Amino acid sequence: MTGHSAALQSAIDEFREPRGYVAVASIGLPPNASVAALRADLAAWEAADRDPQGYDPVIARTRASYARLVGIPVDRIAIGSQTSVLTALVAAAVPRGAEVLLPEGDFSSIEFPFLTRPDLRVRVVPLAALAESITEETWLVAFSRVQSATGFAVDHEAILEAAARVGAYTFCDVTQAAGVLPVDASRYDITVCHTYKWLCSPRGVAFLTVSERFDPLLTPLQAGWYAATDPWTNVYGPTMNLAPDAGRFDVSPAWQAWIGAEPAIELFAGLDIAEVWAWTTSLGDALCDAVGIPQQHQAIVSWPDASGDDLRRLGEAGIRISGRAGRLRASFHLWNDLSDVEAIVRVVR
Repeated sequence: MTGHSAALQSAIDEFREPRGYVAVASIGLPPNASVAALRADLAAWEAADRDPQGYDPVIARTRASYARLVGIPVDRIAIGSQTSVLTALVAAAVPRGAEVLLPEGDFSSIEFPFLTRPDLRVRVVPLAALAESITEETWLVAFSRVQSATGFAVDHEAILEAAARVGAYTFCDVTQAAGVLPVDASRYDITVCHTYKWLCSPRGVAFLTVSERFDPLLTPLQAGWYAATDPWTNVYGPTMNLAPDAGRFDVSPAWQAWIGAEPAIELFAGLDIAEVWAWTTSLGDALCDAVGIPQQHQAIVSWPDASGDDLRRLGEAGIRISGRAGRLRASFHLWNDLSDVEAIVRVVR
């Protein structure tokens, strides 16, 4: 569990030492560079030394960093602020009467936009049966790469293979994966990601990736001034010159959030994410061993805690951890080490 590469160690050094913080699956922590950038931007804003156009290069660089991170051309990426908003755009593209396949217990932001359409045939199945439940009737299958409540990394290869056999579209939420588990967005027709968890960015920075196959099916229903080819020459209608690529699905950015996101996403784009996964899952397995449960091989370790007793006792001991769906959820990231595992064990044992 030692011997980090120079790049990974440099990234770890970007974070302070928040011992006992194992709640990145709820909210990530900012690297030093993000904190410095936000403070500098706040000072410039206070000194009346900021203008809206000055944020555009920041957003462009951040979009490019995310493209490197998930292995997709930058012109296939749209920006937004929330996964549910971006998912709603996808849900609106599903033809009336088409079947959408969802797994039980997935995150609501990627399920509710489909469930609010009574004209769709939404079928919900156990997660373990998702791949085998894809049929020729399935128009779209939607799922999270890593499950929020349990940390389980789904067998996406089986899902992709089953979808390809019948020509179904695939929609994957990578919010609990990007930054800790290698993600290749080009494998899916659509992905969404909010970056305030494992990508350690301020809340309000989200991405949509769209394949060339799915692109013609989407309508830019939320088109605004920032969805234009040149936003600053298209701020008044009715003339509309939308971007020819995925930028036409952009939602106008929350500027300060992107200031904090730029150094964070650039940091992760420069890492071997497989090394991050190896480090975090080694901590997860060490915790499993110490508390006497089977190894889960995940960066998020969870076990039943319906009473909330473990969650309460850990909180009282100063350990920042989370509970979801009647389970305790410990999530490990760059700043964690074995001392965090030991701190949890002292309380729960």
